[in-house]
Amino acid sequence: MLRPDYPIKTDRLLLRPFTTDDTADVWAYQHQQDVARYLLWEPRDRDQVRDAVAQMAGETRLDAEGDCLTLAVVAPELGAIVGQVELVWRSEKHREGELGYIFNPDHQGRGLATEAAREVLRLGFEELGLHRIIGRCNALNTASARLMERLGMRREAHFVQNAHVKGVWRDELVYAILRSEWQDRV
Repeated sequence: MLRPDYPIKTDRLLLRPFTTDDTADVWAYQHQQDVARYLLWEPRDRDQVRDAVAQMAGETRLDAEGDCLTLAVVAPELGAIVGQVELVWRSEKHREGELGYIFNPDHQGRGLATEAAREVLRLGFEELGLHRIIGRCNALNTASARLMERLGMRREAHFVQNAHVKGVWRDELVYAILRSEWQDRV
C-alpha cells in the first residue's frame, strides 16, 4: 500500500492530490490540441475537465492492484498547477507499476516534468516496493520518449500499429526501469 503524506516536496515543486478548485488550472492544458494530440482523448471542454478533476481528486493512494495515484504538480513560484503525474499499480504479484504524466506546454523546457516523474519513480520503488515501472507513449511523441530516457528508463518495445485511436492506427513505445537500475542512479 502507498498512502503518501501530502504535500510531497521536491526541489522546485509540490505534488498533492487534486481538488475541485483545480479545474481552471487543469483546463488550461487539457483543452489544448497540442496536449491531447498524443492522448486517448480529444481536447476537453470545461465540463469534461471538471469531471476528470473530480475523478483524479479521489486517486490519492494505492491500496490494491489496479489503483491509480494521480497528483497535481504545483510550481509554488507560479502559484499554479503545471501538470499531473500518476502511478498505476499494475501487478501486485510482479510488483509492477506504470508511470504517466501530462504537462502544460507553457511550462515545458524547465525540467519540471522530469523532476515530478522522478519523484513518482521514487514513490513506486522506495515507498511501494515495486520491482519494475513502465511508461508508454505514442511513438510520435518524441518529447515523452526523451523524458523517459532522461529518467534512466530503457526502450523495451516499439509496437507497430497496435492501437486504433481517434480513427487512426498508432505505434506505441514502451519504456521500463527496474528498482536495481533506479538505485544505481540515485
